[in-house]
Amino acid sequence: MSQKFKAVVIDNQNEKFTREIKEIDTSHLKDGNVLVKIDYSSLNYKDALILNNGGKIVRKFPFVPGIDFSGTVVESEDNKFKKDDKVILTGFRVGEAFFGGFAQYAKVDANFLIKMPKDLDSHKSMMLGTAGFTALLCAAAVRAKEELLLGEKVKDVLVTGATGGVGSIAVMILSKMGYDVHAVTGKKDKNEYLKNLGAKNIIDRKEFEGESKLLEKGVWDGVVDTVGGAALTKIFAQTKPGGIVAACGNAGGIKINTTVMPFIIRGVKLWGIDSSGSSIKRRVFIWGEAAKLIDFSKVQSFTKELSFTELLDTFPKLLKGEFFGRAIVNPNK
Repeated sequence: MSQKFKAVVIDNQNEKFTREIKEIDTSHLKDGNVLVKIDYSSLNYKDALILNNGGKIVRKFPFVPGIDFSGTVVESEDNKFKKDDKVILTGFRVGEAFFGGFAQYAKVDANFLIKMPKDLDSHKSMMLGTAGFTALLCAAAVRAKEELLLGEKVKDVLVTGATGGVGSIAVMILSKMGYDVHAVTGKKDKNEYLKNLGAKNIIDRKEFEGESKLLEKGVWDGVVDTVGGAALTKIFAQTKPGGIVAACGNAGGIKINTTVMPFIIRGVKLWGIDSSGSSIKRRVFIWGEAAKLIDFSKVQSFTKELSFTELLDTFPKLLKGEFFGRAIVNPNK
């Protein structure tokens, strides 16, 4: 039986881009085989790009964006899920090619969903959302130096874009793992905030600007880079032998200018983080680790809950670098 519900709808007709809160019908949800009543979604950088003008990502209009959500199964045509199951979705091009989470209902492929881990709930999972999932993947990559490379210890870990959604959570997780976290930011007024998350040292992002030598003094056992661009050149040059650089963002640009020297002289490893395309098996494991590694009271302290109207007011601030922390979207607010 069809049901009407609220959703954020973007459209692009006759070169005029619009975004509105509309009432649509569940009969319009054509994709997938599991209908989910959405409890929460979250605002990520990619969402902001899409809400702005489609971000050269969305190709079909009208469209419901939102790249992640948590919720409750209403109907399922797949026996992996049943009515009232609590579920999480991140990635798989939902909110890009398939209707997404900025709505009260979504219909998605069962292979895109995982069941909610017993130590999480809908609110906590979207306090993390895609950003938190990405941060957990990055932390696992850094830890791989100890787990995969014959027990080589990790001590000093650099996090760029440390006041952003991914960066803030990465600082917290890596500190919880027992590493000395060095947080990079251009926002001097956020130093205390980062120290409260567990950062041992705050570094001005200007230190990663300018020319870099082929190799500099090795400083970092691991790096979580949420920014991309030119700073990576200097980061590679400063990474210790066997160090792992987990790259997950491109807000600073998509091009890097480097040489093979850090990789063939020091064995530095560039570990790309594709949170959208991670396997279900890996998702189940990583989400299962979340409750052990996250202090949700701290995440709550930098999380703002938004209505759809507030979402449309907030995303431009994220694009301008005027919003830090996490934004959780409540479709029923």
